[in-house]
Amino acid sequence: MTILDKIAERTKIRVAQYKDKISLDKIKQQALSLPKGNFAFEVALRKSGLSFICECKKASPSKGLIAPDFPYLQIAKEYEAAGADAISVLTEPEFFLGDDKFLSEISAQVSIPCLRKDFVVDEYMIYQAKILGASAVLLICAILDDIQLKNFIATCDELGLSSLVEAHDENEIQRAIDCGARIIGVNNRNLKDFSVDMDNAKKLRELVPSEIIFVSESGVKSADDIKRIRELGADAVLIGEVLMRAADKKLKLDELKGNV
Repeated sequence: MTILDKIAERTKIRVAQYKDKISLDKIKQQALSLPKGNFAFEVALRKSGLSFICECKKASPSKGLIAPDFPYLQIAKEYEAAGADAISVLTEPEFFLGDDKFLSEISAQVSIPCLRKDFVVDEYMIYQAKILGASAVLLICAILDDIQLKNFIATCDELGLSSLVEAHDENEIQRAIDCGARIIGVNNRNLKDFSVDMDNAKKLRELVPSEIIFVSESGVKSADDIKRIRELGADAVLIGEVLMRAADKKLKLDELKGNV
């Protein structure tokens, strides 16, 4: 069993625990009673030029503990002040040391859209994301079948949430397109073994129609990486550890953008 499979299985257990506290019907009712979202995440990523999604992440299986103290609200506000277009918030608690409260508190205190970065295995998590203040959720092709993917995208649409559909190879790209994805993210990190190939997004870019938002995820270390991502025609880039470890988020983001 790969680490991705392990995370997905543990997430199913977590969702069952959620349901013991609040039923699916009740959380669905709560989510649908809120004003429908305006797909703010998509709007942010469709702006002219490369959009930047900056990640709030305490730890990961590949990098270990990234931010021992993790002042997540301060980090999120620094990202916004630095010019981020959106914020990705890890909520998976076991492997990434995330917490739902990170998302609820961050989304309440920043004006840019937030992505719930988790391992969605049940529609429950989408309704939950809406209540937590997310503007978008991550849907990973590798842990979902086509029926789930279509249904989850439809649930997001009903709530006014964007769905970032993550793919890693040619087959998953085609599945994402066939299931109606409007945003496709190509992860340069293989979630099955955590190897990084910065050319993965480049190889897969030509398979994604121009009307679909294309996001390059993971592996960014330098301004040269950002330059390559611009050149391949990506609409957005998701940046994690290199920003998390920077003391001055604005300076580091400016460096990556090539502004300094």
